[in-house]
Amino acid sequence: MVDVLVIGGGNAALCAALTAREAGATVLMLEASPRAWRGGNSQHTRNLRCMHDEPQDVLIDAYPEEEFWQDLLKVTGGQTDEALARLVIRASSGVRPWMRRHGVHFQPSLSGALHTARTNAFFMGGGKALVNAYYRSAEQLGVQLRYQAPVDRIELDGERFVAAWVGSERIPARSCVLAAGGFESNREWLREAWGRNERGEYPSDQFLIRGTRFNTGTLLRFMLDAGADSVGEPTQAHMVAIDARAPLYDGGICTRIDCVSLGVVVNRDAQRFYDEGEDFWPKRYAIWGRLVAQQPGQTAWSIIDAKAVGRFMPPVFPGTSAQTLSELAGALGLPEPALLHTLQAYNAACRPGSFDHTRLDDCRTEGLSPAKSHWALPIDKPPFTGYALRPGVTFTYLGLCTDETAAVRFGGRASPNLYVAGEMMAGNVLGRGYTAGVGMSIGTAFGRIAGQRAAWSAQGEAAHGAA
Repeated sequence: MVDVLVIGGGNAALCAALTAREAGATVLMLEASPRAWRGGNSQHTRNLRCMHDEPQDVLIDAYPEEEFWQDLLKVTGGQTDEALARLVIRASSGVRPWMRRHGVHFQPSLSGALHTARTNAFFMGGGKALVNAYYRSAEQLGVQLRYQAPVDRIELDGERFVAAWVGSERIPARSCVLAAGGFESNREWLREAWGRNERGEYPSDQFLIRGTRFNTGTLLRFMLDAGADSVGEPTQAHMVAIDARAPLYDGGICTRIDCVSLGVVVNRDAQRFYDEGEDFWPKRYAIWGRLVAQQPGQTAWSIIDAKAVGRFMPPVFPGTSAQTLSELAGALGLPEPALLHTLQAYNAACRPGSFDHTRLDDCRTEGLSPAKSHWALPIDKPPFTGYALRPGVTFTYLGLCTDETAAVRFGGRASPNLYVAGEMMAGNVLGRGYTAGVGMSIGTAFGRIAGQRAAWSAQGEAAHGAA
């Protein structure tokens, strides 16, 4: 019997497995995907949000705890557990040396990468390189790995973990870490959560999944049905406005449309519906998927002119361009009179200022609803370009309630040997909203806590059994 069973194969699971092994425990990881698709959503990530009080290698200036906390508080609207959030924030300040020991390399923020040079440490080679480095280290340390091993259910004795089941195979362990992700790839569950809107539409039928197709929520559903304490609301998620041409699964970072703050966004009636310049893009980009999900047909269009080109990371697919706004309306399939009226009203409302897309500038609209608070320049320089948008779900926030020990809880009682990390508990910190890189911060912090605690539990149980 192994000491620690880790269910999952992404960043949180790997951090748990590595930490448990470093603590002297024997470890088995069960990953649902084939080897080629291992790593869950982590393979699509780019960076880690890091607290630091002074410049640190790839990070410039300072990003102190209180600023990190205020950023998180703002994007979540207060729907966060402050104690657990601050635990994550503090852990982020000292984790990179440990990551480097396991083969992860960092690089400075990329040019055009959402104002993140001060707040986020980028992985050299991206998330896939990070995942591969962790797997190499795990193999070298003697962690047992099994692919294509989805866990259907677990066996419990009250609050105590006993065994996991992969089909008809029973796998016992002295302790267990659940890190199997959310339910974003479960189309039926998404439809159940989002229901039908006032227009008779099922919004989730139009959602694209930015991450892995293997996050079906099977184990999460089992745990909730088994009486584990839950946190979060099923429609809350990391949702981004992405290219409507993106694949159904695994589109990753390259399908995101980052020019929203530099232009306007309209729905299929050619009406604006939200402030495109509300705040820096890293703090607000993950609300736009939900905003688009609330529009007719769950589709919208981001429209820019030539002045925006070169100021954002270009997406993988080129946009639709035209020399006049009338031609653009036709090319995008939008009602021409309505689009022209919307853009004329927007252009007339723009007030002169000192444009600077790297700060919260004073270029705003006046007398327009919704307003555009920053970076409001008239759309008047051809060619004009539009990108069709659909909601892209990265991960869901409904999960298991936990505390600073990462223990799964049942009726407020902490399990003595069952722990949770990553997306399966991120809702404790992210009740709604998102800020770039914080998902990796949560997964890394709680993965390491869960791995350490699971190792201690297993060693205690082994000692008790020997006695």
